[in-house]
Amino acid sequence: METYLTELLQHKGGAVFAVTPHTKVKAAAVKMRKNKIGALLIMEGRELLGIFTERDILTKIVAKGLDAADVEVQSIMTRKVIVIDPGRTVREAMQVITEQKLRHLPVVQDGKLIGMLSGGDLTRAIVAEAEGFIGTLYEYIQGGYPA
Repeated sequence: METYLTELLQHKGGAVFAVTPHTKVKAAAVKMRKNKIGALLIMEGRELLGIFTERDILTKIVAKGLDAADVEVQSIMTRKVIVIDPGRTVREAMQVITEQKLRHLPVVQDGKLIGMLSGGDLTRAIVAEAEGFIGTLYEYIQGGYPA
């Protein structure tokens, strides 16, 4: 049985961490560490403007020797955010993050942000699906499957 993203978000919850475009990179990094997350969405009200990740900090701040306390996230965020509809399956979402080389995937329905999933969230869901399938097969082989 395929798991849909709506179901996954119900279990995970729709909490999304975001900052404004004018937030300094250092403050954003502190928020990420505090919440043990690898990405923040950049929002202006309800509008999704971009995404800011750990990779951005490494490649656009640290590697260039910039001061994270002086740089706003809007100057280094990824502006073209790839999103997915909650009616898609976990496997479809995994295909998107694999093909696009993403680690985080915002879930948007009718232009409204409803959650964000990580590659880890999707991997855990796929493993749970596989374990359920294996359990069903085991029951069937053992003769415990209802006829």
